[in-house]
Amino acid sequence: MITTGSKWFYGLGLAVLVLAAAYGWTTGGNGLGPVSAGYKGAVGDHFGYGLLVAAGVVSIMFGVVATATRDADAEAVSQVAGTERVPEVTPAGTSYWPPIAAFGAALVVIGLVSEPLLFVAGLVVLGVVLVEWTVQTWADRATGDPETNRRIRNRLMNPLEYPAAGALALGMIAIAFSRLFLALSAEAAVWVAIAMAVVVVAGGFLVASRPRISSNVVVGLLVAGALVVIGLGVAGGVAGTREFHEPGESDHGAEGALGPAAAPVTVEVTR
Repeated sequence: MITTGSKWFYGLGLAVLVLAAAYGWTTGGNGLGPVSAGYKGAVGDHFGYGLLVAAGVVSIMFGVVATATRDADAEAVSQVAGTERVPEVTPAGTSYWPPIAAFGAALVVIGLVSEPLLFVAGLVVLGVVLVEWTVQTWADRATGDPETNRRIRNRLMNPLEYPAAGALALGMIAIAFSRLFLALSAEAAVWVAIAMAVVVVAGGFLVASRPRISSNVVVGLLVAGALVVIGLGVAGGVAGTREFHEPGESDHGAEGALGPAAAPVTVEVTR
């Protein structure tokens, strides 16, 4: 029997595979290439096509896992555990992944009309949300004790989350700041960098001075800061980069610095 959760994953995987085929045909694919993964023709843009196919396959794999585990149904868990009493199922806790998923979808839409890098970043965010949200939903129903569920989830995901989150955060900050600084003038970029450093240091002092501050407040500040940084990076990417001149050139280019090219001089030599 196909469970409700697995139906969602199967439907999502099928939809993504259809989008992968459409993406392949619209980016230069021909024949049955986008349908046969390149066996009977070209697939178009390899990078985007590969990402979409991988996302579809992973979603279908999650559907198989959800079917096998019966969506962590209480009666199924009781049968596997060999107990006569159905374990108590606690309600799911608060999740931050729905707004993050909406943010990833917004990045995908913006990337389609501006920077391809934003499109790829949106797909990465949606992939992370898919994995994290699935694991959290499973862990919330693993046992009847919320604290035990939290420990199960952390033991499974923390070894992956910390290095991946650090690398992802550094990469997004570097890309966003580079887009912003390249869009500003040289003088304005310096002042903006100083202002950002002051804000970061002030925020760190604020959090450190309040040892009993709620973890939800810290997470909210981090999410708000990430949204601001990425928003500035998107604005800088849309605005484009400023003009760069070689050393010695003026704002009018080489011709303005050196003057108009002189007319060729003909020298006639007589004997």
